[in-house]
Amino acid sequence: MVGALINLSDINLIENALNNRKEELNLNGEIKWTKVTDNYLDKYIEMINLFFELIKSGKIKVRIMFAQNAFVSDGLTKKQTDNEYSILYYYFLKDSFGLRFCNDTPFKNKVNISFYLDDLPCSEEQKNGLKNSMFRYNYELQQSNIEITEIVEIDSKKHVIQQCMDIILGSMNFKLNDFDKIKDETTGKRSKRTIAKEKLYKVINKNIRDIRRGFNVGVSTSNDGDVTNIWKQLYRHWNFISKYSHFDRTLTKKGKNK
Repeated sequence: MVGALINLSDINLIENALNNRKEELNLNGEIKWTKVTDNYLDKYIEMINLFFELIKSGKIKVRIMFAQNAFVSDGLTKKQTDNEYSILYYYFLKDSFGLRFCNDTPFKNKVNISFYLDDLPCSEEQKNGLKNSMFRYNYELQQSNIEITEIVEIDSKKHVIQQCMDIILGSMNFKLNDFDKIKDETTGKRSKRTIAKEKLYKVINKNIRDIRRGFNVGVSTSNDGDVTNIWKQLYRHWNFISKYSHFDRTLTKKGKNK
């Protein structure tokens, strides 16, 4: 899962900058990780470098949450299993940005939060359950004069910010699942597309390391001893591990190769 946090006053500036660059590069239609090829690599690098310029300037904060398959959930009810995705999404929205720390002047100002969610791969009932859970979270936020005022679904094909996040998330999935090592069974070599995606991943990784030295793609980003950094930091990863789970070594890469 991936999300970007932006001040309402900056949205038009950010969207205009990204859409103008897309137009300059003749990137018509939706840009996304699955479309990365050798022919389009340089254009995608330009787009993602601009996106990270906006992150480094403090206008965008990005959070990515992932889970390792080797951690197997224990004792879940059928309802919890059926609603697993929406439950994970709830924790991502609620906790990944440290929203409870976003208002440092609660006695002077109120902070309103709107969520714009890409089309969720779950039923309408699950979507409504997620939205209701987030609105109930307002009771906890109210003590800091923070309120979730809006939760709407959007079409990422029409929103360039979401498209750039798809590229970052896709690159992380590419690396974490060793897709960069896949070779053609006939030639024994990696395809041009795989090599292009690896090059783009390295550009993204370098940009992240400019923000966070020693960044490790596969672990949760440290809050450096200050829990409010969950809100303050510009870029974070969260390796989600449920406390109701156990580690199955046979599901790890090393375990599967034994």
